[in-house]
Amino acid sequence: MLGNWKVIGILTLVVWTGMSGPAAHGEGEIDKALLDAFRPHIKAGEVIAGEKNPVTAEKIDLGRMLFYEPRLSKNQKISCNSCHQLDNYGVDSEATSPGHKGQRGGRNSPTVYHAAGHLAQFWDGREPDVEAQAKGPVLNPIEMAMPSEQHVVKVLKSIPGYVKAFKQAFPDQKDPLTYDNMAKAIGAFERKLVTPSRVDKYLAGDTKALTLGEKQGMIEFFNAGCLVCHTGRYFGGDKYMKLGLVKPWPGIKDVGRSEITKNESDKHAFKVPSLRNIAKTGPYLHDGSQTDLKKQIRMMAKHQLGKDLTDKQVESIHTFLQALTGEIPKDYIKKPKLPKSGPNTPGPDNS
Repeated sequence: MLGNWKVIGILTLVVWTGMSGPAAHGEGEIDKALLDAFRPHIKAGEVIAGEKNPVTAEKIDLGRMLFYEPRLSKNQKISCNSCHQLDNYGVDSEATSPGHKGQRGGRNSPTVYHAAGHLAQFWDGREPDVEAQAKGPVLNPIEMAMPSEQHVVKVLKSIPGYVKAFKQAFPDQKDPLTYDNMAKAIGAFERKLVTPSRVDKYLAGDTKALTLGEKQGMIEFFNAGCLVCHTGRYFGGDKYMKLGLVKPWPGIKDVGRSEITKNESDKHAFKVPSLRNIAKTGPYLHDGSQTDLKKQIRMMAKHQLGKDLTDKQVESIHTFLQALTGEIPKDYIKKPKLPKSGPNTPGPDNS
């Protein structure tokens, strides 16, 4: 595989003309063959399909309510949106997120935008898809802290509006209101969380979608070797990589994926994050320890690729990454009116 990246590195040396000065649109465009590394491009309103969970309008409507539903937490103050704020590019901008009674875990809450397209979920890849991921935080004692799946179902069944919505979303099931179906509904909603950017317009053939500086930044991105990790239509999210691949990462304590696989070779390995909306989704890394994107670019080049980038190179790549900031689907993520509690709906538990 690494041999292929060497070929790509050689190709990038000849894909640009007019680099010494300003170029008119249509001049010095990036080789289309290289752009294939990021195709197919993202389209507004698309569904990131999942074979096990067909997406329907009814599932999406239910999933949207559940995503914003604080009654899925023990103290009824925390929802999925608390840590993955959809109007803030799917993050809460914290190093680690506050959960039940203010507790904090050891890892950063990554964005939910485009997560459905990743090879797995969580930094260590311990769950295969967004449906499986949706089950974890609800029962995690540090996060939403619900005591059991049965209690979650009891709460939802006590709310008449949810009983009706689950029947509409899963019409062929005798008992549609289950914990698994809760996760499927949330997953269906998340499968349309996409943010097309100007880079997507460029990938679709609009050569004027990016500025000359942004195109130059993409070339610097290629030449630096960033494609070793950040490839695919999400510019990441499709592989695991050791943090400190070439040079040990300073102060790293989290063993990463090896905690799941028990393989020494996976020590300090994490799922490669997507670079889409990266300018808006800091702080960075699994522990949220890095707040400066330019410093992060420099450190990644040094520790992952063994390269010391110049200030100009860092600035150029940083310029390109800004173009990966997409458009939030404001209508799709608008907070819905949640069903009213029933007479037997449990109240908040702050214990």
